[in-house]
Amino acid sequence: MTKKDEFGLDAYFEAARKMADVPTAALLGRIMADAEAQRVGPDPLTPRAGFFASLRDAIGGWPTLAGLATAGVAGVWIGFSQPAGLDLVAQQIWGADEATYLVDLLPAFGDDLEEG
Repeated sequence: MTKKDEFGLDAYFEAARKMADVPTAALLGRIMADAEAQRVGPDPLTPRAGFFASLRDAIGGWPTLAGLATAGVAGVWIGFSQPAGLDLVAQQIWGADEATYLVDLLPAFGDDLEEG
């Protein structure tokens, strides 16, 4: 089947494909002169922020870092001091059984370990 030129544009497209748009030497010279005039030189070097400064900025700045430090100190304090009042509360909630740490709280996740 032959290809039909429905709108009569194939001749124009063929002429556009054959024509080469090459800039003249005068145009290229003017472009280079304009580029040289616009160039101001290298940018001044700015000191790069260090790793910890970047990390501080990534997590939200000094207020977030202060909250993180406070939470860390409180966690170390609670973990180290073993408050006696929590033992009584735990016994009232879970009962007087001393072996409550052996209870499997999520039995549904043990299936993947038993399959082998």
